[in-house]
Amino acid sequence: MPFVKRKTASKFRKAHRYLGIFLGIQFLMWTISGMYFSWTDIDEIHGDHFRKSHVHPASFTNLKGISEVIPQVQINSLQLKEVAGEPYYWVNEETLVHARSGNQKQEISREEAIKIADKNMLDTLEISGIERITSTGEHHEYRGGRLPAFVISYAGSENIKAYVSAVDGTFRSVRHRDWRWFDFLWMTHTMDYETRDDFNTTILRAFSLLGLITVLSGFVLWFISSPTMMKIFGKTGKKKRFQ
Repeated sequence: MPFVKRKTASKFRKAHRYLGIFLGIQFLMWTISGMYFSWTDIDEIHGDHFRKSHVHPASFTNLKGISEVIPQVQINSLQLKEVAGEPYYWVNEETLVHARSGNQKQEISREEAIKIADKNMLDTLEISGIERITSTGEHHEYRGGRLPAFVISYAGSENIKAYVSAVDGTFRSVRHRDWRWFDFLWMTHTMDYETRDDFNTTILRAFSLLGLITVLSGFVLWFISSPTMMKIFGKTGKKKRFQ
C-alpha cells in the first residue's frame, strides 16, 4: 500500500489551504504591525518631540496651610499643583483649592487650559481650536483619561491634539497622526477590537491555536509528500532497515 493514501493527502492539502486563506490576512496584519512597532521610536509615538524638553516647576510664597483654607475637610491625600501660574491644593484627588485665597475651583477655564498647554507644548505650534469633552468611547484616543477635559488642537498635517484635565488642570497626553496609526495597528496585533488593551482575548487565542495547526499541517504535508520520506518508509509503509 502507498506511504499515505492519496485521499488522505488531498484532505491535508485542502485543510492547509483553507486555513492559510482564513488566517492569511491576520498573519499579514501581525507582520505589518510587528514591523511598525520595531521601526518606530516609542517616545515619538507618545508625542514627546512636540513637547518642551524641560518644563520648569513654579515656586510659590505666602501660601496658607491646608488646615487654614479647608479646616472642615478630612485630608487623605494632598498635592500642591500649579494651574496656569496659580498655586492650588489638590485635595483627596477630587477638589482644587486655591492655596492663598482658599477658594474652591470646580474646574479650570478654557483660557487656563490653553496656558497649561502652552507651558508644555513647543512654542512653534499654532493652536487652531479648543473643545471641552465630557465623554469618550472605548476607541477614543483619550479613553481612560480623567473627564471632563479640554482638547487643544494644533494646525498642521500631523493633526496634533493635547489633552488637559478640566478637573485638576493636569496636562494629560499628546495625540497625533503616528500615534493613531500605532493605536490602530496595536488593535489588529492584540485582536482586542473593544478596548484595544486586552492581550488575552478569546479571538486572539483561537487564531494563535489555528496558526499553530496551520504550521503543523504544513510540516505534515511536507512529510507525506517528500520523495525522501517515501523512499525511507517504502511502499509498505514500514521503515526500511539500513544495511
